[in-house]
Amino acid sequence: MSTQNYPKIYLYKRIVEAKLFIDKHYADNIDINAIAGEACFSKYHFLRLFKQTYHVTPHQYLTTVRIQKARELLQNGTSVTETCFNLGFESMSSFNKLFKRRLKITPSAYAAFQRRLHTDIVNHPLKHIPVCFIEYMHWDK
Repeated sequence: MSTQNYPKIYLYKRIVEAKLFIDKHYADNIDINAIAGEACFSKYHFLRLFKQTYHVTPHQYLTTVRIQKARELLQNGTSVTETCFNLGFESMSSFNKLFKRRLKITPSAYAAFQRRLHTDIVNHPLKHIPVCFIEYMHWDK
């Protein structure tokens, strides 16, 4: 590694560590100061570098992680209320609003859809095999 690239690599490593901190503590009440402190940057320098690196703000990334985890929990049958509070949301209304804004469906409707889908897969598994796979395996002949 050349000494010329070392500062950039060091900064990038600290930004990645901050992202990993978000990934690990997404359910906690973390704010930009805590994340920037983890990366050993001032708040404004950290915001600029994080956005430059990942093309989203740390808050947008945290929200994306929380929504993805919410989808996983709801798919696995966790209640909407339990999901909301397990992910560190302040209230049910803020969780519902954010979930609907991101996925265009409420968390309860999403959970109901996932339950119906799971039941349908159990009852009619062949209906959920892609046609291209059926053709590839020559099951259509």
